[in-house]
Amino acid sequence: MAEERMYHYPVWVRIWHWINALTFIVLLITGISMQYSDPENALLVPFEQAVQYHNIMGVVLSINYLFFILGNLFTANGKYYRMARKGLFKRLMEQSKFYLFGMFQKEGPPFPLTPEEKFNPLQKVIYNVTMYLGFPVIIITGLALFFPETIIPKMFGVSGIFLTALLHVIVGFFLSLFLFIHVYVCTIGITVGANFKSMFTGWH
Repeated sequence: MAEERMYHYPVWVRIWHWINALTFIVLLITGISMQYSDPENALLVPFEQAVQYHNIMGVVLSINYLFFILGNLFTANGKYYRMARKGLFKRLMEQSKFYLFGMFQKEGPPFPLTPEEKFNPLQKVIYNVTMYLGFPVIIITGLALFFPETIIPKMFGVSGIFLTALLHVIVGFFLSLFLFIHVYVCTIGITVGANFKSMFTGWH
């Protein structure tokens, strides 16, 4: 049976995606270097360079995120992130069951890709939380740390800078988990590299 080819990823989405991926990887490496190194003992990247690259990539990520928001507001791509609340829990259970058991038993996906639906229900929830909650928090806290004079000196009797940095690291950790899970799920296609190829050609 022939597979239908669908053009799911326009040029702007592909450019945004790869810029986002590359900047986030640099942010992850430099962030770990800053967290677990001291100025005299570099872990992955020398401390001063890690700070410099982290700041630059943070600005690039922020600008790139603005293009994502504008793209979803003014193009048809935004419709793929809309979720119907009715029956959502049931759909999430079906998709989770497929990921945990069904795909290993060669079952077909309960919510296959169509021209109208680019994401399955579980992807929609995770992508919405990641892109509309996680990224704004990581960007806002990052900008606040870049301009520490904007941070409230004390909150709940604790240093505002410390709390901001802590939130930044925690959200960064969960976004890093998303990155690794996202890469793994992308290998679940007709072939291991099919979904990666789609992000270069636009065709699924």
